[in-house]
Amino acid sequence: MILERTNIQKKLRQVRGNEISEAEVLTEVRQLLDQLQQQDEQIMEQLKSGGHKSSNLFQFDLLESDSIYHIDHIKKICIDYRLRFLDSTYFKGEIPPTAVAAIKALEQSHKTKLAGFKIMAPSKLFKLKDKDDPLLFVPMGNNYYYLVHQWGNDLHPLRKLLVWPFKNIINLLLLVVLISLMTTWVVPDGLFSKNSGTAEFWIIFFFMFKWIAAVCIYYGFALGKDFNPAIWNSKYFNA
Repeated sequence: MILERTNIQKKLRQVRGNEISEAEVLTEVRQLLDQLQQQDEQIMEQLKSGGHKSSNLFQFDLLESDSIYHIDHIKKICIDYRLRFLDSTYFKGEIPPTAVAAIKALEQSHKTKLAGFKIMAPSKLFKLKDKDDPLLFVPMGNNYYYLVHQWGNDLHPLRKLLVWPFKNIINLLLLVVLISLMTTWVVPDGLFSKNSGTAEFWIIFFFMFKWIAAVCIYYGFALGKDFNPAIWNSKYFNA
């Protein structure tokens, strides 16, 4: 006598059939999916509408210390890397499903509804889609924020160096002086005078400095640019 192998899937169907009908299963699953979709839509609506909620209720024992940041920490990073920290309503990039899932998980574990979302990201992400890495925060009160989710690619490894001149006017001035010196050094000897010397070098440097500084000033005023400390939490796109 040959014994027939046991099909676990059939056994599962038999157990389910004894307790609930197939129609009831489909009904329950549909209700569950509708409920989950409704939660996703509510979260997306909350992200788009923003809000000015200053704090959210969290269960202290469930908080992760690595995700808690003071506004001063956020401000320093924004200034160093020329980022913005604004309400999520200004964010024009795409909020990925993983961010929504992270919000839902946080709400379920802390038994609360989160609001007042803020996003840290490069300025251009508040105007158009891109792939740099935004960070999603919610306020905890007393100028503390909780990091909910991060997505996208990491920032360019040289971004901090590239935006260093825009940190303050001293940095920009040092860059202009450095470029002026380099430009002066590449000017051929005797181009403007038969007798090249120290005086000629500093005269050329002076004109190079004025020219490069004028370009920087024109660029800054024409495009309405400002230094990092002035724009990190500015909602104006031309800053």
